[in-house]
Amino acid sequence: MKKWRQQVKKWLANQLELPADVIMDLPRITMIGHIHIYIENHRGLLTFSDKELRLLLKQGQLLVRGDEFVIKTILPEEILLEGKIQQVVYLDQ
Repeated sequence: MKKWRQQVKKWLANQLELPADVIMDLPRITMIGHIHIYIENHRGLLTFSDKELRLLLKQGQLLVRGDEFVIKTILPEEILLEGKIQQVVYLDQ
C-alpha cells in the first residue's frame, strides 16, 4: 500500500508539474561547496556537535559529518549549518 501511494504521488507531481519534495514530503538539501548546507522539511534535530548533525525526517534520518559545525539558523522545519562538511548520509530506518 505504501509503495502504491508513493507511485501516485510521483505521478501527481509530474502531472501537476509540482516539485517532488512538496508532494512527497521529502527534505530539500542545498549545499554551497563544502562549507554550508541548508536543509528544509525536516522533523527535528536529534543530535548536534561540532562534528555531527542528525535530523529526523518523515522517513528515516539525515546524518551530516564534518568539522567545526555551527548552526547559523534553526527554524521548526529548516536549518542552516556552517562548517567543513565531509559527508551527508540518508539513514533509512
